Amino acid sequence: MSLKICNAGKDNFYEYRFPFIRRASSFSSSTSSSSANGGNNGYDYIIVGGGTAGCPLAATLSQNFSVLLLERGGVPFSNANVSLLENFHIALADTSPTSASQAFISTDGVINARARVLGGGTCINAGFYTRASARFIKKVGWDAKLVKESYPWVEKQIVHRPNLAPWQRAVKDSLLDIGISPFNGFTYDHKYGTKIGGTIFDRFGHRHTAAELLVSGNPHKLTVLIHATVQKIVFDTTGKQPKAVGVIFKDEKGHQHQALLGNKAQSEIILSCGAIGTPQMLLLSGIGPKADLEKMNIPVVLDNKFVGKGMSDNPMNSVFVPSNRPVVQSLIQTVGITKKGVYIEASSGFGQSNDSIHCHHGIMSAEIGQLSTISPKQRTPEAIQAYIKGKRDIPHEAFKGGFILEKIATPISTGELSLINTNVDDNPSVTFNYFKHPYDLQRCVEGIRMATKLVQSKHVTNFTKCEKETVDKILNRSVGANVNLIPRHTNDTKSMEQFCKDTVITIWHYHGGCHVGEVVSPEYKVHGSEDFEGEIGKSSWHMRKDGSPGRRMREEVLFSNIVI
Repeated sequence: MSLKICNAGKDNFYEYRFPFIRRASSFSSSTSSSSANGGNNGYDYIIVGGGTAGCPLAATLSQNFSVLLLERGGVPFSNANVSLLENFHIALADTSPTSASQAFISTDGVINARARVLGGGTCINAGFYTRASARFIKKVGWDAKLVKESYPWVEKQIVHRPNLAPWQRAVKDSLLDIGISPFNGFTYDHKYGTKIGGTIFDRFGHRHTAAELLVSGNPHKLTVLIHATVQKIVFDTTGKQPKAVGVIFKDEKGHQHQALLGNKAQSEIILSCGAIGTPQMLLLSGIGPKADLEKMNIPVVLDNKFVGKGMSDNPMNSVFVPSNRPVVQSLIQTVGITKKGVYIEASSGFGQSNDSIHCHHGIMSAEIGQLSTISPKQRTPEAIQAYIKGKRDIPHEAFKGGFILEKIATPISTGELSLINTNVDDNPSVTFNYFKHPYDLQRCVEGIRMATKLVQSKHVTNFTKCEKETVDKILNRSVGANVNLIPRHTNDTKSMEQFCKDTVITIWHYHGGCHVGEVVSPEYKVHGSEDFEGEIGKSSWHMRKDGSPGRRMREEVLFSNIVI
């Protein structure tokens, strides 16, 4: 299967279910202009970013307040690359300007992705659903009773119990064999041991995203604009503290608009742009390190040296498992959770036919995949040929197998984010410093040892119909894959530490840049401003630092924003 950009059905069929979703070019600034002159016709809330946090937040706030939700991407409903599990890898490989996935490469050399679609990360992720750990809820000071009562609101609308794939069952049995116990069965709760979690894919393989939560909104008080790219926050700086009064955004035709808040005490602008987009938007709006802003000729609204700092990404390393029998496609269903924050997960069946191995292979393709995310200056003929040769050398049975995924939760290593230019459409520079802290590296080594034991277990070898392999051979297969832009070393399979460093990839759990206590208050208000909220030091589409695996989607994301 080669890369395809597929839109099934009419693009506007969703208008019948979501009449409040419109293209940005339909916006009339007259609905909010009077607020600039002291009127009350502006919005009670303007939410920037219609992702996993922005959508449920807009839906719930619209029950009692007027809400404008601005999303830079389109809708997910008619996009088969988003909607179908079988196209999971193709959505990530699509690097076109209007793709639901916007690729970026960290300075570490790891290829990554940002969501660019209504529904955010729930449209491009692996669809695993889990609740937060009790320890995390207590740590951040949330009302545990309220949080527990909130979960069903999401779960009843878009979460499903997975049909456990044979590969996932083999992995489950192997996890228990290597000591990741007890078996907690199917549960949404975060529990140490091995469990089967929820999924946002239904039994037909159709994805259900955060965008569907908008159906709970009040259509008379909610306006959702798609293809609305916010350029910056507008501030009134005549008072003692800068006061957020509106936003400037660009529509799909390139025209600019201004949306304003109403002149009410509770009116607020809420940033929910993801862990990359939120600090980027703060910087573009004049909130950040003064010297950095002045270097970009951005007028300084608030000098805050912490904006963009403390960026982290949960590092992941994978072990490729070939199979002599076909496997059903599956994303993350089974997970092993250790108390040290090492998680073992699995996926399967995203290989292709023998005829297509040498042509296109999703994100592992030299033609359309990872090399297409590299700038032409870096895409040398030698690099391309080496990439193609490496792929051709992989035996056919490898394309029919699966992956064992090992990831580290709550990494201690941190980096930073900074602007490259003032174009909001361009990615900022991001550094995560994977494995800079020795404890992160130590945990990775422990996780890889677990992963290799799992691959050698009787449950996996019986399933794949392959002989038990040595650790060197297992690791060498992954070293040979082109998973990032990090140079390889000759001792990759002899030193697990080096293996971790050289084969690190992402599971899209990056977070940081707007930490509580540094950029925002415990109430998520931006320090030194009025009526301005933005995301806390996490991604908007999944809470981090909570000791829970997977890309989670839950009602608590309502708290995953900061106020301006």
